[in-house]
Amino acid sequence: MKNRAQIELLPGGRRLYLHDGPIDVILEAFGHPEEVRSAYRAAAQRFVAILDELCEELPRLRQRMTGHDPLLSGHIARRMAGAVAPYASRTFITPMAAVAGAVAEEVLDAMTRASHLERAYVNDGGDIALHLEWGQHFTVGMIDRPDKPSLLGSARIEAWHSVRGIATSGWRGRSFSLGIADAVTVLADGAAMADAAATIIANAVDLPGHREIRRIPACELAPDNDLRDIAVTHGVGELTSVEISTALDSGQAMASKLAAEGLIRAAALHLRGETRTVGLPLRALKTHEQEPHWVHA
Repeated sequence: MKNRAQIELLPGGRRLYLHDGPIDVILEAFGHPEEVRSAYRAAAQRFVAILDELCEELPRLRQRMTGHDPLLSGHIARRMAGAVAPYASRTFITPMAAVAGAVAEEVLDAMTRASHLERAYVNDGGDIALHLEWGQHFTVGMIDRPDKPSLLGSARIEAWHSVRGIATSGWRGRSFSLGIADAVTVLADGAAMADAAATIIANAVDLPGHREIRRIPACELAPDNDLRDIAVTHGVGELTSVEISTALDSGQAMASKLAAEGLIRAAALHLRGETRTVGLPLRALKTHEQEPHWVHA
């Protein structure tokens, strides 16, 4: 294992930054200072091995999920596979659809095993794992598009909620999408679950065959991508208000279906200035609102 990971406290000393290859994590813990320091040490120790573990099983993680894969041995790899398994019979999906959420969960688990924390979050590129003790909460800010983010609303996650994971997907993000959503944010019981579901819902926000939507085989954009020659969205031109509504209708129907199955708790779908929500209501943001702690999805 190479000692290449970058680990440092960010200005202010409250948040820890972890970077290794394609993995960028920002985390923060709350509690007694010694417990927080212990949690940060545990996060760093666990983090340095994660990329190597994933690379060992990468060929299998990039294969289409068709059912239980007994050959996956790593804890994160199995978590990824478990998160995408509910969708394996419905569509093309690989365990990589849940990698960021699974990594966030793994780092958070290391922190909570090592320390007693009041609350904590681990944000892996917008996919977030949460820990909340009784009486604690986080306010989650929803963004309208990952590449030029601005807040469009918020959700207050209480300890008594089942939500412990948040993920955002869309064609403008760092991962590829088959749909045209600017952003789909999902709240679920775990970060890996949210990650996989956000991919599925974002894919469903679509107008198949529309002349203003440019699609390119994923392998032309990234030769080693797990989607291979599947066409992914690379550009979206002008859309009418009716077309925007139609695309969101499709995504909202998928989100409602997944909520009914218990795979998600809530979702916010955003396209060209229009937002649809399923599940927990979002609060409209006020510019003067001062929440004690924000987590941005």
